[in-house]
Amino acid sequence: MEAAAHTRSWRRWLREHAQRVSLATRVSLLTTAAVGVTLAFVSAIIYVSVESEFTSSLDDNLKLRAAAAVRAGIGTEWEIEGLPQSALVAADVQMAVIYAGQSYPGLEAFIGPEEKAVAAGESSHSLRTANIDGTDYRVVAVNAAPGKALVVGQSMANVEAALSRLKVVLWAVSGFGVLVAGLLGSVVATGGLRPVRRLTTAVEQVARTEELRPIAVYGHDDLARLTVAYNQMMVALNASQERQRQLVADAGHELRTPLTSLKTNIELLGQAETRGGMSSQARLELIGDVRAQLDELTTLVGDLVELARDAGEPDPEPIDLAEVVETAVDRVQRRAPGVAFEVVAEPWIVIGESRALERAVTNLLDNAAKWSPPLGEVEVRLRDGVLSVQDAGPGISDEDLPHVFDRFYRSRDARRLPGSGLGLAIVAQAAQRHGGTVTASRGPNGGALMTLRIPGHRAEGAPASSANP
Repeated sequence: MEAAAHTRSWRRWLREHAQRVSLATRVSLLTTAAVGVTLAFVSAIIYVSVESEFTSSLDDNLKLRAAAAVRAGIGTEWEIEGLPQSALVAADVQMAVIYAGQSYPGLEAFIGPEEKAVAAGESSHSLRTANIDGTDYRVVAVNAAPGKALVVGQSMANVEAALSRLKVVLWAVSGFGVLVAGLLGSVVATGGLRPVRRLTTAVEQVARTEELRPIAVYGHDDLARLTVAYNQMMVALNASQERQRQLVADAGHELRTPLTSLKTNIELLGQAETRGGMSSQARLELIGDVRAQLDELTTLVGDLVELARDAGEPDPEPIDLAEVVETAVDRVQRRAPGVAFEVVAEPWIVIGESRALERAVTNLLDNAAKWSPPLGEVEVRLRDGVLSVQDAGPGISDEDLPHVFDRFYRSRDARRLPGSGLGLAIVAQAAQRHGGTVTASRGPNGGALMTLRIPGHRAEGAPASSANP
């Protein structure tokens, strides 16, 4: 348990300290580690290959010498007792003859079970490494004659010295390679992450000063794409802030008028009480003005909340737009009993937010009812996802037509009617949120024609619905 707890504590400490290291340093360290592991693997392969090659070359040389010695008669014609030891020592090669299990005196250390087996005829030759007096020898035994074997041993000191020098060279090359890899990795990481540092500086600048400034884009790699995405985000955020500022400014301007009127009327009521009161008729008229101004203020605040509300995560669902139209017609009909609505709505399934769509359709119908004359007729048609609402009013002038969906825009004639100038802006926002469009034009009969298009599909097998309240 204590060991496991110690291991977890060590890992936690390592993670915490690793997170404090900069990205460039981590890239440099990872590059250095990768190069170091690669060099170590390559060096190990080189060392093993060279060692194997040296040993194989030495074995081949010993076998050739032993065969040449056998052909020269050593170990076959000469007697063991009469052969001088100096004749068996040739340069760095040690030789011994085995006959009837006996070997030349002084070379017993070279004789082992493998060499005796060759002398006994159990095998044609043997090959092994033996350590004699602290020195490694490569020992070869070959069959010289029946019951005889020639043993040849050569010191491996030269081979081991060469391998030691090779080991030093490989260590030096590997260390130098790791050092160069670390330096190059640091340079590459510093240069490659320069766009990331520019982004970091820009984000810190935004957090410190709230100035949404794009940064320069260099190259066409992933970091360049990240920079482009950042600049696009800055542009969108700047536009959003500008819209918010404009909305606040417009809302303040629009709210100032009803609030001023309310304040004036309330002050008049207060002054009238201190000066002996006013007539019942005047009081009723003043209270009616206050009530109308409160209604106007309530409508304006509701429209502002609807327009500026944070949609958050959308919660779309399948909706029959025809049902939304019929519900909105019923609601508006109660508010405008003097206007007739002729409705033809075919089922049309959309994926969206029922509340936003219902508010948009209701605003279109309210606008049509407001401009229709008494006993006028509003034509409502829904076919293939296109909702058209045409009133019998005076229509929209060419001067006002491009601005009807702007926030707080009210034509000269509309200023004498109740409203906030936000109803059609809410329709445009709902259409955009659902991937649709809304347009305004003149209808065939001269009235205003509003056209709302929402993408969707026809309900299979569902008959067209119609209503004429």
